[in-house]
Amino acid sequence: MEISITNLRSTRGNVLICLTTNARRFPDCRGDAGARSVTIPASVPTARVTGLAPGTWAIAVIHDENANGRIDTTLGIPREGVGSSRNAPIRMGPPRFADASFAITTGSVSQSIRMRYLL
Repeated sequence: MEISITNLRSTRGNVLICLTTNARRFPDCRGDAGARSVTIPASVPTARVTGLAPGTWAIAVIHDENANGRIDTTLGIPREGVGSSRNAPIRMGPPRFADASFAITTGSVSQSIRMRYLL
């Protein structure tokens, strides 16, 4: 699977990528033994992830500009960029798994994820 990140406001820090098939663990993937996490430098916003089983997956992305390994918030609103597969809408909270999910079958899959900055 090829993942490309667009609309980064800077090349500072890292891009944290989480892939999951578990709707209850989306978007942060914590506690999901089957989740895959990838960290890439923001200066090279493309990742290749191999070995994903066929199924319904969703991707959540954070632009960790200060490279502290987590998303920084103010009053619960992300100060760093966020994004998800299928560029799922962000309403009053994180995107829903159903809006971000896509199928992986035997062929090659790619996702282009546009970062959004709320603050």
